Amino acid sequence: MLSGKNIVLGVTGGIACYKACDIVSRLVKLGANVDVIMTKNATEFVSPKTFESLSHRAVVIDTFQKIENFEIEHISLANKADLFLIAPCTFNVIGKIANGIADDMLTTTIAAAKRAIKVVCPAMNTNMYENQVCSQNLQALSKLGFIEIKPISGRLACGDMGTGKMQEPVVIVEKVCELLGRKQDLLDKNVLITCGGTEEAIDAVRVITNHSSGKMGLALAAECKERGANVTVIAGNVSVDLSKFDNLIKVKSTQNMYDAVMQNYESADYIIMAAAPADYRPKQVSDKKIKNENLTLELVKNPDIAQAVGKVKGTKKLVIFSAETENLLENAKGKLEKKQADMVVANDVTKLGAGFNVDTNIVSIITKDNLQNFDIMKKSEVAKVIVDNMLNLK
Repeated sequence: MLSGKNIVLGVTGGIACYKACDIVSRLVKLGANVDVIMTKNATEFVSPKTFESLSHRAVVIDTFQKIENFEIEHISLANKADLFLIAPCTFNVIGKIANGIADDMLTTTIAAAKRAIKVVCPAMNTNMYENQVCSQNLQALSKLGFIEIKPISGRLACGDMGTGKMQEPVVIVEKVCELLGRKQDLLDKNVLITCGGTEEAIDAVRVITNHSSGKMGLALAAECKERGANVTVIAGNVSVDLSKFDNLIKVKSTQNMYDAVMQNYESADYIIMAAAPADYRPKQVSDKKIKNENLTLELVKNPDIAQAVGKVKGTKKLVIFSAETENLLENAKGKLEKKQADMVVANDVTKLGAGFNVDTNIVSIITKDNLQNFDIMKKSEVAKVIVDNMLNLK
């Protein structure tokens, strides 16, 4: 399963070091090439000889005694790694990596590991894991693309009960297998994604909006990022956390979203319009709260963002969404042609388990030459299907 894959395992100083032995054993049995880097503190818990026996490779320890080999060693390991796993990963090492400190072999090597998938498995006392500093450092690592395999709850080495035990080796190895099987077919591609609803002011207090939560857009952004893309998210009103995306542009109105898209589309290889921008806005907006007993609004049409992109996209691929309540396929096919899109994802928002503010969706994917209907799936699974089809566009 992992034949030919190169994994660097960093082992830091904690009682969970003994679990790292099982991780090495399992990875080697699956065919992986495993190189182990130990911190000096880790050697106080497990002998390097143990890891050498399990991995059939020399263990690297963070010492400067052989200074002439240091630079060559850490760069060669960094360059060869398909996946860099730190298990256990202590409070101290999490903080070092998050703050750019590279003062030993382990932290220096992972700092140089540009192409590797990076995974940390925290293991520490509950109070340390729940410490705000640790939380902030883990969030920083997440934004840098690190994946955390969260610790589990149980009796800790100190005798306390709580969260902080390193996840079991079998679970960690399963995650490694999953990650190394993950596609990287969007590596270095630029993807622009819109998500959420927009707000159109009526007065100083009220707005026109819709039920869009941004969940589908988040799922798409996460899927594209996992496949190696540089993702820019333009988000309206959402109820999801988009903080892990560095290129995040927040907007309010449809006009704001239009402006942001037109300013950023040129650098994109793929443009996914998953937002639900308001089609209309009030012609006049009061700067005070309207207190009339009866209120009549005159609405005017907002710019059609997808159509505007379709006119200028050139060879870029444009994926749009069509949320309908009737005549689903007919309306979606009409939008595909009118907006000069390459693919439309259509869903009937009246169906149970589809539409806005739920974790599932029921979609049809339509291109000029093909129609596919899908049963209900989690939005994360829908995102995979959408991206797979997007990459097949000619």
